[in-house]
Amino acid sequence: MTVKAIVFDAYGTLFDIYSLAANAEALFPTYGKQLAEKWRDKQIDYTRLRTLSGHYKPFWDVTNDALVFVCKQLKLNLNDDDENTLMQAYLRLPGFSESSNVLQALNEKSIPLAILSNGNPTMLNAVVQAAGYEKHFQHLISVDSVQKFKTAPEAYQLVPDVLGLSPKEILFVSSNCWDACGASWFGFTTFWINRAHAPFEELGITPHYQGSSLRDVLALFQQS
Repeated sequence: MTVKAIVFDAYGTLFDIYSLAANAEALFPTYGKQLAEKWRDKQIDYTRLRTLSGHYKPFWDVTNDALVFVCKQLKLNLNDDDENTLMQAYLRLPGFSESSNVLQALNEKSIPLAILSNGNPTMLNAVVQAAGYEKHFQHLISVDSVQKFKTAPEAYQLVPDVLGLSPKEILFVSSNCWDACGASWFGFTTFWINRAHAPFEELGITPHYQGSSLRDVLALFQQS
């Protein structure tokens, strides 16, 4: 491979966004899983709508708006305390079980690591620090600086600009197939973490590599 650095998506790739189902279940019994899934879907819907329409809001605000909408949709009484509890949980999302060990192993191979995230800087810094991952990354890159969410080319362009590498020299890792496809269109070498064993998106392009966990990313470098 010609890969000289690895950039990771954050939410769903390094951090388990669906762990929020437990927080939601404690507040709204029997609705936890449904709320967490709908919350994520609406959050991504809003990022796309705002980018397409040129009406940017920081990811924290988009995430909050999505939570409020979904609770209305499910007819759940979201009071201020509940809203704050769920939003604060977003700042302390747990990493996947393999995340820390894989990141450490990649550090030991002296491969530069970065994150590219829709999360605004305060939000992204908080979740990385809560998990103790800040030591693993040379750069935490937020799309907030261009005020366009992924999959906008301007968002992906931040990575080669910061790392000083061409897109093909960067392995972009995401658990979101739409994100991995967008990154492939941009020109990155891409790896889809297909945790749910889902089919490829019908977009006429597929990521260069696929695996079921971050351990498969590490295995790629152990083979090379």
